[in-house]
Amino acid sequence: MLRLTSPATVVTLAALTALGPLATDMYLPAMPAMAEALDTGPDQIQLTLSLYMAGFAVAQIFCGPISDRFGRKPVMVAGFSLFLLASVLCAVAPSIEWLLAGRFLQALGGAAGPVLGRAAVRDIYGPIEAGRVLSYMASTMALAPALAPVVGAGLLLFFGWQSIFVLLTFYAGIMLLVLALLMPEPLSPANRQSISPRAILRNYRMLLTQRAFIGYTLVNASGFASLFAFLSGSSFVLIEFMGMTPFEYGIGFTLIVAGFFSGTIFSGRYSHRLGRDRLLLLATLCCALAGCIMAGLALAGIYAPWAVIGPHILFLVGFGIVMPQSMSGALAPNPQCAGAASSLFGFLQMTIAALGGALVGQFHDGTSRTMAISIGLGGVFALVAYLGIVRPASRAAASQARS
Repeated sequence: MLRLTSPATVVTLAALTALGPLATDMYLPAMPAMAEALDTGPDQIQLTLSLYMAGFAVAQIFCGPISDRFGRKPVMVAGFSLFLLASVLCAVAPSIEWLLAGRFLQALGGAAGPVLGRAAVRDIYGPIEAGRVLSYMASTMALAPALAPVVGAGLLLFFGWQSIFVLLTFYAGIMLLVLALLMPEPLSPANRQSISPRAILRNYRMLLTQRAFIGYTLVNASGFASLFAFLSGSSFVLIEFMGMTPFEYGIGFTLIVAGFFSGTIFSGRYSHRLGRDRLLLLATLCCALAGCIMAGLALAGIYAPWAVIGPHILFLVGFGIVMPQSMSGALAPNPQCAGAASSLFGFLQMTIAALGGALVGQFHDGTSRTMAISIGLGGVFALVAYLGIVRPASRAAASQARS
């Protein structure tokens, strides 16, 4: 059995949390081939991403509060079991309708990993240290989206798109064994909460009245919506419109994830020195600048892979800082209901991202314009949410602490 505060536990939690990126990023290079094989259009294949995010959002509302009552470990075991079965359904799906059903069920099970991984870090490390640990955990987790598209492209080339979901099935099986045999329960009995609907709604109502919680969540959700706009549209833009091969797309995606990895490393290293809110100012400025550059190039009619990949690398540097610091900020004041806070945080994040991805699919015009404009707007909204909500709330809290 692992010790709760050991580095191996952090790596294990990162591997559990990585299920979400793996389930989205690994099959991105295969989306055009899947559309052809299942005799459907790009909008229906892109719907597999939006539906996954919608299911992810719905599941998070329930799995966090349930884990506040029964513990993180049993809920994660149940979630990964459902994800495993749903991955099998995706692998054998004979039509787009079956694939959509499998993706939705994948989301319902897969939500347990990220939601409860975040909550477990808050359980173990407390409000201050959680930001640094989440940053390093995100650095470890960044390996998943960095390798996933390359692995997906290789599987597509040699074994077909179904093999991607077979690999996800094996990954879920391995994680189930690790959970059952090695992972201790991080939630102490003293912090167990009631599972009654009244208690759950009371926690959610309390969270929605916290200006800081709303601000940190909107900063994260705006940046994540831009990331999801890229996930939803990039394979069609870069492969179909700009002529990249699936393998070249995988390499480009790896470079983009390297930007995210750099941001998480910077976040972990300077978390104590600069502080959460100063880091978020720097990061949201970076996201807004990068998004506006990409949108400007697209509106100017500059259609080249570098005009998409280059700005998005910079965007992911900023989001690599935003993600752990905004998570930590949202969860910090709520140790008594960390699962519910993580659930609501993830629900809002995924709901906004799913809407953004659906709009990209609906208004895709065959060029990079719709995707680039969506990414630019997300970066700007993240900056506005920080300046308009997070910074005033932080200053008010600091002033109250001094008085």
